[in-house]
Order: sequence, then structure tokens, then C-alpha cells
Amino acid sequence: MLNAVIVVDDEAPIRQAVEQWLTLSGFEVQVFARAEECLAQLPEHFPGVVLTDVRMPGMCGLELLSRLQGMDPDLPVILLTGHGDVPMAVEAMREGAYDFLEKPFSPETLISNLRRALEKRQLVLENRRLHEQADARTRLDATLLGESPSLQTLRRQVLELAQLPVNVIIRGETGSGKELVARCLHDFGPRAGKPFVALNCAAIPEHLFEAELFGHESGAFTGAQGKRIGKLEYADGGTVFLDEIESMPMAQQVKLLRVLQDKRLERLGSNQSIDVNLRIIAATKPDLLEEARAGRFREDLAYRLNVAELRLPPLRERLEDIAQLFSHFARAAAERMGRESPALSAARLSQLLSHDWPGNVRELANASERQALGLELTSPQPDTQLQGHSLAARQEAFEAQCLRASLARHKGDIKAVLNELQLPRRTLNEKMQRHALVREMFLS
Repeated sequence: MLNAVIVVDDEAPIRQAVEQWLTLSGFEVQVFARAEECLAQLPEHFPGVVLTDVRMPGMCGLELLSRLQGMDPDLPVILLTGHGDVPMAVEAMREGAYDFLEKPFSPETLISNLRRALEKRQLVLENRRLHEQADARTRLDATLLGESPSLQTLRRQVLELAQLPVNVIIRGETGSGKELVARCLHDFGPRAGKPFVALNCAAIPEHLFEAELFGHESGAFTGAQGKRIGKLEYADGGTVFLDEIESMPMAQQVKLLRVLQDKRLERLGSNQSIDVNLRIIAATKPDLLEEARAGRFREDLAYRLNVAELRLPPLRERLEDIAQLFSHFARAAAERMGRESPALSAARLSQLLSHDWPGNVRELANASERQALGLELTSPQPDTQLQGHSLAARQEAFEAQCLRASLARHKGDIKAVLNELQLPRRTLNEKMQRHALVREMFLS
């Protein structure tokens, strides 16, 4: 669509001639006889150029220019003028028109001007895209916290998948943040302004599942008083997050598969089909394909859902994120309770790093609330020590957390950090570089 042109002219011979010239030259052309029609049908974020006559019945070309600039100040608009309208067109260029062509004009002149305008439009859109990506990365960094390699990879995957119209499976342990990641996939994609509906499949009684998901008509079953819109219908245009989807009853798996295939559903007690446009994000602890092979889940639905898969690392696999997460949760809890958040000491950090965190981020958040309340953290038992990590890896993680905690405590004051940790400047620089720590990250 980067060669798209909209032509607005009330004179049919000019419209037809321009449309023919541009089509033969490889442009995608849409023509309108009235400016009002153009405004009504102009696509949002139109990637092309508008070519409009100045003098037309109803809304004139100059008013159309003004309206278009209100919608998108960077949209190139080229005016077609008669000889007597040249001063007016020059003034319009000062007001933001890209260019003007005086009638009669040659096909070559028109096409040359359009190509220049389209090149400019392409640069503007690419610049916008890069700014939006940078802004999205900044916002996502503040939502999915952590600087471990696994979290950086996860954020990249989320930004990529958020833009794609595909269903996603999220795999992760209890408390690892599956719903938060699902929400990010929705919020950072084109469906962001539409509903996000979360449903825990394990929490719904089987006899209520169909009505909850698909809705029902009045009298569809005993107790069905009045019509009810189901979760899938309510989320039309948006995203449905199905947590613990492995718990979905088989009968409802068949119906969900049909919705994904046909993009239509029927309420319970109705024969009328309703169009729905949905993205399904499903979360599961077990592998759905293994569940399917064991006969506990429909294989066809598993494949339909598993277009893309995200694996959320458990907290024990990203020790270097613990200090940042704990401090974040502790500050938030302290603010809610109107208390001061105690600093994270090296002893407490060591205690946090030695715990296995079977409840993952959710358990860590609860521990931070206890700290905000001034309560002691429960000491990990010997059988909860980290498994599968070498002593060297544990020492590296502990060193990184000590550096991060000291830098945060002293707000990036290197001299204060050197005094606290009793390190030579060169050694501190080397360690900060090795652990990807930059002073500017801690300035307040």
C-alpha cells in the first residue's frame, strides 16, 4: 500500500484519465467525486497520498486539506488548480499542502510529483514506526521487570508476537506471570483498544462452562433468566486469555475449535450464528501436545492454539532479577501502606537468593509485602535450596545483586559504592561491565 493514491475530483473525465494513468504506472488508485466521500472512507493511518481538486461543489479542496491535516498533519496532499487559483494554491502550501499542479498537466509531471510525495510518506511512516517501537520497549521494560537474558528475550518475543494476528500458548509455572504476559501481548498490539477478557478454566464448574464461554438465550436451561452474552462474544475484536486451558471440558474444546475455525459462535439455546473476531491466548503448565497424546486434550485444538509459544522462566532460573523485583514490590507495598520501604541488605539478599521460589514472582511479591510490614522473611529450609546451579553461578548472581543493591541504595554514587564494597575503582568498573550495570540506571 506504499504506492496508494486517493484522487478527489468532481469532473468525471479528469477522474477517469488520472485513474488510468496511475493504474498503468503501478499505483493503487481510489477515486471519489466529492470530498465528503473521501473523508468518510479514508482508512485510518492511510499510507499514501491524496490528490484533490481545489474547486468542487460542497466541501472544496482547501477545506478537505484542513480536515486531512487535522487527522494526520504529515499526510501529503497535492492540489489540482486552475490558472486563476495559483496564488490560492501557493498559500495552501504555506498552510501544509505538499504541492500543487496547475491544469492542464502531463502524466509524467503528475507521476513524478506523486513518487516524491510517496517517498516522503514512507520515510515519515518508518520514523513513526521506530518511535513507536522505542516507546513500546520502554513501557514493556517497566512492565516485565528484569535484566536477565531470559527476560530480555521474553520482552523481544512479546513485542514481536503482539503485532501478529496469531494465537499464542504461554507455558510457565504457577506464579510466573502468565496473565501479565498475556495482557502485554494484548496491550502492545493492534487490539489494545478492544476488550481483554481473562478466564480461568479450572475455576468454572463444568455444568456452567458452556454458558460462561458462549452465553445463553432466555430459557436455554433451568435458571437461565434473560439473555446473557458470553465471554467470547463480549471480547469481539479483542483478546481472550484462557488460563489453565488444560482443564477445559472436552465438549467445550470441540466448540472452541469450531469458533477458531469458523470465526462464528452460537449462544446456548440459539440457532443464530454470531460473527466474532478474537485472538486466543492460552496458558498451561503441562505441554498441551503431550496432554493430547495422553487423550486428555484434543490434538486438533492444541495445534490450532499453539501457533506460537512463549515459555516463562521460573524465578530460580533468573536469580539476577530477584533484587530488582523484590525492591519494586517492596516500594509499591510500602506506598500502599503509607510506610517507608526498608533498604535491601546484603544479608536479606543472600536469604532471597538461597530460596527456591516454588511460587515464583507471586511468592516473591508476598515476601516483599512482609518486608514492607516490617515482618521477618521466612528462612528457606535446606530442602528448598537451589538445585542445578553451580557454586560459580551462584557467586556470580550474588555478586551482581550486591552491586545492583549498592548502586540503587547510593543512587549511582560510585564513590559511595566503592567505600561500601571496599573495591578498587578498576575492579568495580570491570564487574559492572561484566554484569551489564550502568551508573545512569540508578540515578534519581
